[in-house]
Amino acid sequence: MSLFQSILLKMYPNSLKHAAQRFYSSKNIRNIAILSHIDAGKTTTTERMLFYAGKTRFLGEVHRGNTVTDYLTQERERGITICSSAVTFLWNGQKINLLDTPGHIDFTMEVEQSLHAVDGVIIVLDGTAGVEAQTQTVWFQAEKHSLPKIAFINKMDRPDADFEKCITDLSNKLEAKPICLQYPCKDSKGNLSLYDLIRLERFIWQSETSGRVFNAVPIAEESLLRALEEKRNNLIDQLSGVDDPLADFVINSDGFHKVTNDLIYAALRRATCQQKLIPVVLGSAYKNVGIQKLMDAVNDYLPAPDERNRLYDCFENDFAGKVFKIVHDTQRGALTLVRVLSGEMKKNMRIISDKGQAEVVSKIYEPLADEYREINNVEAGDVAICAGLKHTVTGDLLVTSTTSLKNAQKRLNKLVDKNSSILQNIPNTEFEDLSFDLLNEVCSLETHIPDPVYFCSIEPPSIAKQNAMEIALKQLQREDPSLRVTYDPVTGQTVLGGMGELHMDIIKSRILTEYKIDADLGPLQIAYKETIENPAKSTFNIEKEIAGSKQNVSITLELTKNSKHIFSLDKSPENAQNLQSLRPKTLQMLRKACLAALERGPKVGGQVVDTQICLHNINIGRGTADSFVMAAAGQCLQKILNESGTRLLEPIMSLQIIAPNEKISSILADLSRRRANINDVSPIGNKNKSVLVDAPLAELSNYSSVLRTISSGTASVTMQPNGFIYMQADQEDLAIRRAQGLE
Repeated sequence: MSLFQSILLKMYPNSLKHAAQRFYSSKNIRNIAILSHIDAGKTTTTERMLFYAGKTRFLGEVHRGNTVTDYLTQERERGITICSSAVTFLWNGQKINLLDTPGHIDFTMEVEQSLHAVDGVIIVLDGTAGVEAQTQTVWFQAEKHSLPKIAFINKMDRPDADFEKCITDLSNKLEAKPICLQYPCKDSKGNLSLYDLIRLERFIWQSETSGRVFNAVPIAEESLLRALEEKRNNLIDQLSGVDDPLADFVINSDGFHKVTNDLIYAALRRATCQQKLIPVVLGSAYKNVGIQKLMDAVNDYLPAPDERNRLYDCFENDFAGKVFKIVHDTQRGALTLVRVLSGEMKKNMRIISDKGQAEVVSKIYEPLADEYREINNVEAGDVAICAGLKHTVTGDLLVTSTTSLKNAQKRLNKLVDKNSSILQNIPNTEFEDLSFDLLNEVCSLETHIPDPVYFCSIEPPSIAKQNAMEIALKQLQREDPSLRVTYDPVTGQTVLGGMGELHMDIIKSRILTEYKIDADLGPLQIAYKETIENPAKSTFNIEKEIAGSKQNVSITLELTKNSKHIFSLDKSPENAQNLQSLRPKTLQMLRKACLAALERGPKVGGQVVDTQICLHNINIGRGTADSFVMAAAGQCLQKILNESGTRLLEPIMSLQIIAPNEKISSILADLSRRRANINDVSPIGNKNKSVLVDAPLAELSNYSSVLRTISSGTASVTMQPNGFIYMQADQEDLAIRRAQGLE
């Protein structure tokens, strides 16, 4: 939760938890994202939702490559989701805008972008595996955005599915409070049906109708009915522990027997929207079981846009929208996905971004993956696709005018001024930066982009394709902010930075298939970082005559270990007067030059981190150009780094390996040769084990293929970044030789 959200929560305790009366109604809209570990069944579940809602006429299957949301060639070839896709459908009088997101860690930026546009999420668990590595990642991403959740336990038709383990994992691994609304039932043939613990009925799906038709059958067996009634009472007991209205009714009625289904549904909705409980439903998307009840749960328990918060009331009747994703269509050009926060967006409307760039919304489309239906307007709380926006990027705030933006800012400032007492308990360190912007806090305009873990050079097949390749990279980077494209002045190469081997492979494939450029990618290089070991200080003097003008600068800088503040000024009496005489523009230039110098360390050109720059003194000769001052600051910093030296930090990956018991010893022996740290080995069922490992990324090149060879294709692995650690001297030497092309 952002700082300003926490401030508003103190002023309006119910603003994030209860419905707020607004000038427009969006009660019939649900904006949701579907999240999970890779291969848990997100896309298959989405396909069933579209089918049962009447949006599609046939069931798309991932293995057949005919799904609606996985429309890229690379997605259909590999059977994985790469780009998040938006689809819209109606269910029981409610409009659901659903974002199908990737499960692979290389595309975690797609998940982060999507969560800015939704009011709730569905967490899909594999019934045979429970909470997996990427499940935890997406869960904590949703927690960061304070999003209510529903858990859907998929693949419950499989013989090795373990419902109780999934519930235990939710409690232990995610520290959630799951509340089971259904219970699985299998007949003698292994067909899955569901017991509804609220209505005390059994739901049976008819396979011959592709799951369209299901029957609610009363429980006839008395012993089974008593067991389900006990589970229902436990559900009410658990729910009344977090919901006061239900607790009062239970106390006044002297027991659970008078609690109606409607009371339970209302209490569940309140508890879910307040993030006190996680409703758990189950089924099998592939076998067409339980999807309709999941969609009912979305309508019943996840909040509408006007129930989430009051953070955007500062815009009143004016239009405001948040850009959360950009895609490129071969015919329509750049298409911008926008969540309308307030007001109304209309066709041919003139808008302006928070950066001051004017745009015109030429067309508006209703989203259905890569298919589009043109519409004329979009109300507040809804999601739509805009054509014609040429300059907006992910994270931009769109408004009707600069006046509207300024008025919203003024209303926020007045809101805080009237409640200034709430700031007393907030540490001053959070307000040291005088550029603290309330509107930026409210709308989360600063999109956090994860650091790349791999780098490689990219070259066009010929000089004639250079411009076309640059345009392709520019468009791909606009779509995917986690792709870094830089020009290395030392080598003269264009350098790509990405989140993993698969990420880089997909980028190359998309350049070939979508832009018809057979670009050549150099060998992958690890994205090492560098840091100083000890504080270091130096003075740099430079004097030159350029075009008849004398340029003179003397600057003193110091580098210290600090991970919070990057640039500071010496406040000692002997230097304070000198620094106070500097213009704000000059200070800004110096800061920019110093930060740019930290982007390239002396050993392997890695970013220098956990380092604070302190400006002690600077004397600038009369008539000295700003560019000369910036160059002097950068050279002074490089001088300190070269003289004091740096240490390399290498990226560490967390791995989860699932393999048969008989293959574990071979896998552990191989990991020990890779400088891996074994954290845990735990059983999964009777035949498999889970191995949790931390290992350096440098030792994991092509590890998936190696693991398949060791395990004869029976093991699987998932990995995600887990920070950086210091390298040993011998490993540093090896890394430097590799970076220089000597190994």
